[in-house]
Amino acid sequence: MVSLPLSDLTVIDLTAARAGPQCVRQLGDWGADVIRVEPPTVRAADLGERHGSDFQNLHRNKRSIALDLKTAADRDVFFGLVERADVVVENMRPAAKHRLGIDYDAVRGVNPRIVYGSISGFGQDGPGADRGGVDQIAQGASGLMSVTGFPDGNPVRAGFAVTDLAAGLHCAIGILVALHERARTGTGRWVRTSLLEAAIAMLDFQAVRWTVDGVEPARQGNEHPTIVPMGAYATADGWINVAAWGGALWDRFTAVIEHAGLREDPRFATPSARAHNRAALSEEISGRLRTRTTAEWLGRLDAAGIPAGPVNTVAAALEDPQVAHLGIVQPVTHPRLGTLRLVGNAFSLDGQTAGIRRPAPECGEHSAELRADLGA
Repeated sequence: MVSLPLSDLTVIDLTAARAGPQCVRQLGDWGADVIRVEPPTVRAADLGERHGSDFQNLHRNKRSIALDLKTAADRDVFFGLVERADVVVENMRPAAKHRLGIDYDAVRGVNPRIVYGSISGFGQDGPGADRGGVDQIAQGASGLMSVTGFPDGNPVRAGFAVTDLAAGLHCAIGILVALHERARTGTGRWVRTSLLEAAIAMLDFQAVRWTVDGVEPARQGNEHPTIVPMGAYATADGWINVAAWGGALWDRFTAVIEHAGLREDPRFATPSARAHNRAALSEEISGRLRTRTTAEWLGRLDAAGIPAGPVNTVAAALEDPQVAHLGIVQPVTHPRLGTLRLVGNAFSLDGQTAGIRRPAPECGEHSAELRADLGA
């Protein structure tokens, strides 16, 4: 088996829900030995969830040990694991880890080299730190929902757990930064992020439109907030995204849709004029694009070098030939569930991809071997 870049790392996984497992998944996919610490009591309802697609996708590439961290004996086993580990990741409410006695200071006391990753809803301290935070709450609190949806409609959540996933990625990056520093200093760090911070970081240019320009962003539907034309338009049989905002792209676009009058119309002569007359331009473009199918327009736009793409369903996207070529959908064999097609890691290294080496474990599946390793 080819060695993966993180195969020398041991990660203790105390996470649940989505943001924490997303972080740990990045490390496990690239070879880290992930040990998931779970409560020993499994309800019947949990078993069904465990064998569901979401759990299998989130928790692959792990071993599992069942520990009751409220008991002194099992906390001793946990700290035995910590002594040999490189990373601990948790996404409890800030106070919970202190109540259990497994907070950063306690863990660092056992292993000063440990890198401890924490993900919360709103941060580890401050006036809102103790609030419960899940993805949709963070989407609303961060302002993300205020810029998602149509101008005359209600605020809309993103169609996936975007703040959970972003917080997990930010935590994984922070852990790798801390591990890089540890190679020089020999000392670990406490990496902290939250759903709120990740969401605001992802607002990116929308956030600095307010902090720098004093402009409060608003909902623009399927059109770009500042660049025109860039948006989704109906075709004869579906929808297409087009980005033809300026210069030669704009000229080529008007030629492709056979509407040279757009170039001559003073309302659309410059990028700022097009932005000012967004609604009128959208109506003109929509009228043209409805005359042909998505495939016909894609052929013409691709030939002209104009960025464009279909608005796929999830099923259509996952069956796209380019997606198949990239290999992001990967199989793994589960002893009870058979072959599962899961969503792999999103980057490669010189063509080497992160592997899905093992399915999500059963609760406590590896307790005996891990305890034996510790002599417990």
